[in-house]
Amino acid sequence: QVQLVESGGGLVQPGGSLRLSCAASRSIFNCNAMGWYRQAPGKERELVARMFSGGSTNYADSVKDRFTISRDNAKNTVYLQMNSLKPEDTGVYYCQCSGWGSDYWGQGTQVTVSS
Repeated sequence: QVQLVESGGGLVQPGGSLRLSCAASRSIFNCNAMGWYRQAPGKERELVARMFSGGSTNYADSVKDRFTISRDNAKNTVYLQMNSLKPEDTGVYYCQCSGWGSDYWGQGTQVTVSS
């Protein structure tokens, strides 16, 4: 199994940027896919971006061309670069690893987009 720790959240004004990090306790090579999800108050958790072990990615339509997922295998870390942030991007962002026959989640980091 693996432990995931997210960081980088905070309060940002509309149009601003944040970069989230997800540090894994062991090699992310064992994750068939790693993704970022978010949950807004009163809403279901939704996929934001996901990267598969082969390098392919997919994004929610609402974040395409604004968010970029990337990984640094040497640091066992996955990133989410978020640009042109909107108030509707507000929520708790969770990192996920699909590997070892299960899904693993971090504790989440809060992102608030507000003026």
